[in-house]
Amino acid sequence: MPVTPAKESQTVVGISDDMLQVQVSIIVPVFNEARLIQPFLARLRDRASGAEIIVVDGASTDGTAQLAAGFCDRVVATRERSRATQMNAGARVASGDIFWFLHADADVPPECLDEIGRIMRDPTVSGGYFRIRLPPPVVYRLTDGLAHYAGLLLRMRCGDHGIFCRRTAFIHAGGFPDVPLMEDVKFFRRLRRHGRVAHSKKRIRASPRRYEAVGPVRLTLAYGFIATLYLFGVPPFALSRIYQHACCVPDEQTTSPGTRSELI
Repeated sequence: MPVTPAKESQTVVGISDDMLQVQVSIIVPVFNEARLIQPFLARLRDRASGAEIIVVDGASTDGTAQLAAGFCDRVVATRERSRATQMNAGARVASGDIFWFLHADADVPPECLDEIGRIMRDPTVSGGYFRIRLPPPVVYRLTDGLAHYAGLLLRMRCGDHGIFCRRTAFIHAGGFPDVPLMEDVKFFRRLRRHGRVAHSKKRIRASPRRYEAVGPVRLTLAYGFIATLYLFGVPPFALSRIYQHACCVPDEQTTSPGTRSELI
């Protein structure tokens, strides 16, 4: 996919002298996140000072784009609520050498940019991701641990892990595929063809809001079922329909199969 070259004027992330200095563009796809967007961006700016922050709004109806303006470097609007479309649109206007894709309910760890710089110092690495941490109760922690080791075994990672990659690797991988579900997993697998994908021991604190809305046991089983079907070649459109019925609250199920709420 066409992505513009990095601009020399882009702020250089400050990291220690013995590490690679990198320019990071953070790309955040959003839909109807009016309640979260400003505190999220303020916290992100504090912990990722110097990075370019791009918010890509997927036709929100609650003023998310307007609220984000002034708290980020750029707001991009797309006509559809599609994670793949939104993230690719953000990449097209990004200036950094490294693209970092985040969800709007992610709480990134301190010194996150130093950590990315450390990982990307290795020229054989095409990208990486963070582990996630869900808050108590124990069922969330068990889900977190199970998902981590299953992901290592199956070589799968989803977008809530904060996937980051080199601009060049993103281009060579073709960006995020235009599918209604599992676009992050498909991209992650493509990324591995262009170099090693490393994981950080630092953790992104993920929101349990979908677990609370749907139910932790139901959601964990549904995610596992969808991942299994994906591995057996079930097409993303069919998986999206299952996701709509098993992983969404009733008001979300009125959206088309090709769209998802940010509530994940």
